Amino acid sequence: MNWAFTSENNLASTFATDINPFWQHSVTQGHFVGKDNITVRYSHCIPKSPRATIVICSGRIESYLKYKEFIYDLYQNGFAVFILDHRGQGLSDRMTSDPQHGYVAHFDDYVDDFVTFVETIVKPKHQGPLLLVCHSMGGAIGALTLLRMPKLFSKAVFASPMFGIKPSLPNWLANGLIRTGLAVNRMKKADSGYFFGQTPYIAFPFALNKLTHSKTRYALFRELYDEEQDIQLGGVTTEWLAAAHQAMNKIENSAGAITTPTLVLSADDDAIIDNKRQRLVAQRMPNATLEIVPRAYHELFTESDDIRERSLTRILDFLTES
Repeated sequence: MNWAFTSENNLASTFATDINPFWQHSVTQGHFVGKDNITVRYSHCIPKSPRATIVICSGRIESYLKYKEFIYDLYQNGFAVFILDHRGQGLSDRMTSDPQHGYVAHFDDYVDDFVTFVETIVKPKHQGPLLLVCHSMGGAIGALTLLRMPKLFSKAVFASPMFGIKPSLPNWLANGLIRTGLAVNRMKKADSGYFFGQTPYIAFPFALNKLTHSKTRYALFRELYDEEQDIQLGGVTTEWLAAAHQAMNKIENSAGAITTPTLVLSADDDAIIDNKRQRLVAQRMPNATLEIVPRAYHELFTESDDIRERSLTRILDFLTES
């Protein structure tokens, strides 16, 4: 199949002439109330006679606003797209007194929201096969969703999934640091607090970024977060890290039960994810194909054109092959 994708060349003008007008005219934004009365924001777009419906499960700190280019590309290639902002980030409600905290009590809360979204918002509108596309933390949420509801999606894609994170500490050390951090928060009588070394939002210059090789896409990402300051998020809290460790251990121990046909794309130069553990988990999934993307940093959907086009072509070929 010949898929068409936007290019880094003149991407700022493509946003002005094509992507932003598409967003205004073709994308619907809404919200629902998730667990514990947290308002969860979402958006969706449906072309005429879509070939399938893709539900995106995004990564940590992300908002669906960051996915405008990717959503535009999927729509132009004939896919209906649904995406939510996870609780505690993006345009969704925060759960602690500091809106910059990367916080969640349990990853099951993310899964509860995601299942509610699919059952009540996506399913009444979806056309064609229901497909899951995950990035980073969204890969952990997606894997937990597939463990809970194995028949929910007909296929799944995990791009740089968070099945392990760097630095990959031994369990005893990670657990000891987490316990210490939680004890510090209790002593301070704080609802949560940053894990050691974590800070509020910092806009790193392109030269220090380990997310993408694309200077253009990185600049657009930082401009968006400067303009839409509500979506800014800082580092992780000790509570988030404790919940993430629990989730990743569950995924590793239960990977054999994830039976949905799955494509796992592992970014070979990922500085965020522990690829060794990630690939081990992928190899335990009975119906998963693991593919390593050479030279790629963490964010395959906003990488430089050569890496991004190769990744997106592989994803759409996999999702549409019978």
